[in-house]
Amino acid sequence: MQPNPQNVTDYPNNNTYFLVWNFRKNITPEKIRSVFQRVCALVINLNNSALDRFPDAKASCVLGIGHDAWLKLDLPRPLPRELKTFEPIIGSRHTAVATEGDLHFHVRADEKSLAYDMSAAISGMMKEVADCVVEVQGFRYWDSRSVLGFVDGTENPHGAAREYFAVIDGQDERYKGGSYLFVQKYMHDLDAWNALPVEEQEKVFGRTKEKDIEMADEVKPKNSHTALANIGDDKKVVRDNMPFGSVSGNEMGTYFICYASTFSTVQEMLTNMFIGNPEGNYDRVLDFSTTKTGTLFFVPSLDMLDAFSG
Repeated sequence: MQPNPQNVTDYPNNNTYFLVWNFRKNITPEKIRSVFQRVCALVINLNNSALDRFPDAKASCVLGIGHDAWLKLDLPRPLPRELKTFEPIIGSRHTAVATEGDLHFHVRADEKSLAYDMSAAISGMMKEVADCVVEVQGFRYWDSRSVLGFVDGTENPHGAAREYFAVIDGQDERYKGGSYLFVQKYMHDLDAWNALPVEEQEKVFGRTKEKDIEMADEVKPKNSHTALANIGDDKKVVRDNMPFGSVSGNEMGTYFICYASTFSTVQEMLTNMFIGNPEGNYDRVLDFSTTKTGTLFFVPSLDMLDAFSG
C-alpha cells in the first residue's frame, strides 16, 4: 500500500504562516522527544479537524524535520537519502546563505483566523522546548504575484505531475510518500527595483510583467530568472512562495518554499542562480533580492508522522 503524503501538493492559499523552530540546548533529549511526539499528533489532529469543520477552507499544516533534529530525535536510520545540513552556495556576487532549523511548519488557509489558530496551537506546544527563529506571515498578492510585480510559480507542475515531482516514490523506497522541503527568506530592494523601467524588469525575469508570457529563447537574456531557475521539464519542484513584509518600513520580501522528490534538483537550480551557468552568469534577480535564511528539511509521510506520534 502506498504511504499517504502530507499535503505538499496543494496550491498557494490566501494566508500562510511559516514557522521555523530550534530546540533549546538546555532541554533533555527525553523532554524534546516527548514534545515532538505530541507535536506530530497535534499536526495530524489539526489537519483532520480543519477538514471536518471547514472543508472548503483549503487549510493544512505540513511538518518538516531538519537533519540535526532527525539525529537528536533518534528517528529512523538510515536517514532519507538526500537529507543533510544545507551548505551556503557562494557566487562571485551573491550567496545563498545557510541557517539552522530543526522543525518547519507550513500552515495555510484561505481564512486568516484559521491559519492563526493552527499556528498558535503549534507554538503553544513548541515553546516548551524550542525557540521560534523564523515567523513569516505570507499573503496572496493579486493573481499570485510577488511584490516585485511578476507572477510567481508559473513553472509549477499541475495535475498528477505535482505529486510526481514533489513526492518520493522509487527514489528512496524506505521514505516513500515523503518530500524534501527547502526554504529561503528573501528581502527585496524595492527602491532599486521600482527605479527600473518595466522593459528592464521584464529582461530580469525573462517574462512580460502584465500578461506573464515567457520571452522566446533568442530574445530572453541568458542571465534572466527564467533562463537560470528553470533547469528542464524533467526537473521540476512544487513552489508555494508567498509575499510578506512591512509596508511602512519598505521591508518587503518573498518566502521561497518548494517541495521536491529529490533535493538534487533544488541544488542544481540554486547553483545555476547563485554561481551561474556558465559560472559568473548569475540570476540577475539576485541584484534586487537578498537571502536571509536557507534551510533543508524532510517531510515524512502521514503514516510515518503517525508512527512518530507514538
